[in-house]
Amino acid sequence: MSEPTTLPSRVTRRTRTWLSTWSPILPLLVAEFVVWLGFGALLPVMPLYFTEHGVDFATLGVVVAAWPAARLVGEPIFGWLADRTRRVPLMVIGNVGAGVFQFLPLVLLGPGAFVALRALQGLSTAVYDPAARGYITDATPPERRGEAFGLYGAAQMGGLLLGPAFGGLGAAAFGGISFVFVFGALSSFVAAGAIALRVRELAPTGRHSSITALGSTEFPGGLRPIEDHREPADDRSQTRSAAPASLINRLLLSAILLNIGANFSAGMYDVVWSLFLTSLGAGVELVGLTFAMFGLPILLFSPAFGRRADRGGILPYLVVGGLAPAITGILYTFIGDPGLAVPLILVEASGFAMLNPVLFAIVAAGSPTGRSSTAQGIYGAAGTIGFVLASLSSGVLAEANIRLPFYTFAAVMLACLLGSLAVGGGALSRVGRGSYGPP
Repeated sequence: MSEPTTLPSRVTRRTRTWLSTWSPILPLLVAEFVVWLGFGALLPVMPLYFTEHGVDFATLGVVVAAWPAARLVGEPIFGWLADRTRRVPLMVIGNVGAGVFQFLPLVLLGPGAFVALRALQGLSTAVYDPAARGYITDATPPERRGEAFGLYGAAQMGGLLLGPAFGGLGAAAFGGISFVFVFGALSSFVAAGAIALRVRELAPTGRHSSITALGSTEFPGGLRPIEDHREPADDRSQTRSAAPASLINRLLLSAILLNIGANFSAGMYDVVWSLFLTSLGAGVELVGLTFAMFGLPILLFSPAFGRRADRGGILPYLVVGGLAPAITGILYTFIGDPGLAVPLILVEASGFAMLNPVLFAIVAAGSPTGRSSTAQGIYGAAGTIGFVLASLSSGVLAEANIRLPFYTFAAVMLACLLGSLAVGGGALSRVGRGSYGPP
């Protein structure tokens, strides 16, 4: 007669199961968390630092736009390259470059230098990101990709949640804002080292590692070689999990449209958010808190919404995830107390916690076999169109009225949501296990 299982033993077994399940991508998730620690520390103070060094509102939009503009050019190129060469060196090079160019604004001052350095940092992240997302796509079975990208988003937001605290404490201890730039650079270097040492290269033409799992995270069918995730073993499986033959397909185009709207949000907030809150009387501490609070719902809920996306029926999450940021974007303009931004941020971020893993699941479903990094590069580059347009327009609009960028974002987000639903059509309802999972 077996002894009853105790709670600690169940927790231990479940933890081991989780670690075993995600071991192929876990080092990359840890590296992503470290990168976003530095990014999170920098975000609240970056616009304030640039304006303190002679950058006006309109030029600030150009400085911020330089980063996504470089990604717009770089992501398709380096995504294409990542599908044809080793991904780990690309990820390492991208993080090292990002760290160098994140530090240099302390040394090279002035609007021109800031634009150039932000562009070079953006180009460095364009080397890293498509390779990383393509790696996650190919190292994860199709029926778990939504959950995998939910964990990916949670790792990012975990860094964003803790980054402002690290930056604030470090700035207080070491005497100023320069610590934040140094910390951001070191975070990228540490992430590069972790990837070089712990992320195992996967051959572009096949995947030979295995993933096992039990309980709530068990992959159907038990042990599944990763090579089988890209090339189903039988004709019946191919019928249900066939990848698109071309990058021009309804799923990828639908995801691209909505990603443009989501990135319009990022570009707008990068330019005006800190300045908007300080205009209401907020201090740097509250500004940092708002960035941290944005990360909290995504950290907590993205994996769960990713698991839900893997089961199909994604349309409600796509719609609610798109509407929540647009509605809160308008509501921000009515607050007089900057502290009221915090509960609105939690609502907005919960929307993105739904939206982001669903979008990544759609991109994965719309990626032709052997071209996952290319698809991710195109998806990311297209999103930067929204970021660039928002960055350039928000500075100009904010000079007239700092609330105008919020109204503009809400209109763009709604238009992109409607366009995404129209383009995706019935194909969106088949994303999940019902479209590319096992029979």
